[in-house]
Amino acid sequence: MSTETQAAARPRLAAIDVGTNSIRLVVAEVDADGTYRVLDEEREMTRLGRGLDLHGRLADESMERSLEAIGKMKAIADGFQVQELRAIATSAVRESVNGRAFCREALRRHRVLIDVISPDEEAQFAFQSVVRHFNLDGRAAAIVDIGGGSTEIVLSAGTVIDQVHSLPLGAVRLAERYCRSDPLKPKHWRRLRKEIDRVLKRSLGKPPFTAEIMVGSGGTFTTLAEMIQCDRAGHSGSVQGYMITRADLRHALDRLRKAPLETRRQMPGLNPTRADIIVAGAAVVARLADALGTQQLLINDGGIRDGLLQSMIRELPGGTVAEPTPPRDRLEWVRQFAAKCRSNERHCGHVANLAATIFDGLQESCDLPPSGREILQAGALLHDIGYLINHSKHHKHAYHLIMHGELPGFSSREVELIANVARYHRRAFPKKSHANFRRLDRDDRRLVRHLSGILRLADGLDRTHTQCVACVACEPSYDSIRLVVDAAADPKVEIWDAERKAALFEKVFGTRLELVWSEDVESQAQLLRPVRWPGDTENSSKIGLCGA
Repeated sequence: MSTETQAAARPRLAAIDVGTNSIRLVVAEVDADGTYRVLDEEREMTRLGRGLDLHGRLADESMERSLEAIGKMKAIADGFQVQELRAIATSAVRESVNGRAFCREALRRHRVLIDVISPDEEAQFAFQSVVRHFNLDGRAAAIVDIGGGSTEIVLSAGTVIDQVHSLPLGAVRLAERYCRSDPLKPKHWRRLRKEIDRVLKRSLGKPPFTAEIMVGSGGTFTTLAEMIQCDRAGHSGSVQGYMITRADLRHALDRLRKAPLETRRQMPGLNPTRADIIVAGAAVVARLADALGTQQLLINDGGIRDGLLQSMIRELPGGTVAEPTPPRDRLEWVRQFAAKCRSNERHCGHVANLAATIFDGLQESCDLPPSGREILQAGALLHDIGYLINHSKHHKHAYHLIMHGELPGFSSREVELIANVARYHRRAFPKKSHANFRRLDRDDRRLVRHLSGILRLADGLDRTHTQCVACVACEPSYDSIRLVVDAAADPKVEIWDAERKAALFEKVFGTRLELVWSEDVESQAQLLRPVRWPGDTENSSKIGLCGA
């Protein structure tokens, strides 16, 4: 096989991660099934973010070191004849006033285009890597990547993301601020710990669940694993998938914070170049584990670079990674996502049908846009997926799960509308004081209010989750809207719950709502049916009531 044919059969890719503390390269060869094998790796600790927290800019010396490292890594990648090289930069370049100048210089000198990614993208890359290497099914997990400038946290229920947080708790940033004595004095340790706890409380608040496991990537995690390996076995090896307990972590942190810098540099498993920032990084891990109630920590050696490579593989021409057969319509994607979140499919599907029927009955008279119907159906199908996280505030969890989920075929605007409709299916009215609602434009806010009002009614009409309400008929008039409920048996619980949830509907539609059972309507019609008396002619005007 010629070199060209082999390259076409097994594309080679390279990824460069320009971090606050170090710059890393990975070169990989992609197999036909979408997996890859690493051909080469390189890492250089350049401390690009040194002094950034104090001065707000990248230091000239650090920039020069980093540019030289990028040049070397570009040469290595070229030597492997990679099909594509992608370079990303994280918090240091993202936050510095001269970050763009640094990227321009990398392009000018080495023809390396650096993509400065957002905190959410950074967290997503870390999450994609974990999902590839670890089985998260049925487990509440925290995926954590600690860099030099920031810490990215993904809270997930299995493979479904609930929350994403980017915190200014990088190992370099914290070390420069708080590690001001050697060894660390108790007062400096207290300040470091207090700052970490303050940021965690402000950003995480009360976590939505206890994280059964924490999967960590970045130099802090791998270093701690190597140290603990050396303590246990007398030597260190691969740390991929290595497990650390909370007791291991507390013991290692206690040793590190009480030891002088020179002693830390001699500790087995601890890279001497990381000795000055490891205390700060380990403190973040320990305080976060405490906050989330995590007992077991697993190490993911790939992290952001691995997630980046997976993204590149998916984008290869010809589709190297086998994609599932797409559903026939985009609501089928919604149903698949709902199933992934283990929602009550019968209940949510029935609510979606009822909501769509109400929408159809009101669309013309209330000037609802036709596009709102599918938004409403999707919101109804997903309105209860927040139970995957927990019952409390499940409507808010539904919003986050939808915003971070995969709904192919829907635009980002539509996904946000769906998430908001699901968010407001219970209790609180949509308000501009809510950040998620305030982000929408005026017309979209109006649409969310109307669709949420309809969804609340539809949800109430299946309060017992028995689908006893077969369908509804909508009868709008000038001063009220009447919903006639068709059910084989008296749906008094459903009507009671729908009436209880009708306040938003009545407010946004500016009318009074009346809910009646079709059998009652039929009985009333029978009572009002004209009756012909004996001897009456066909045109007789005498009218009586049945049973009179």
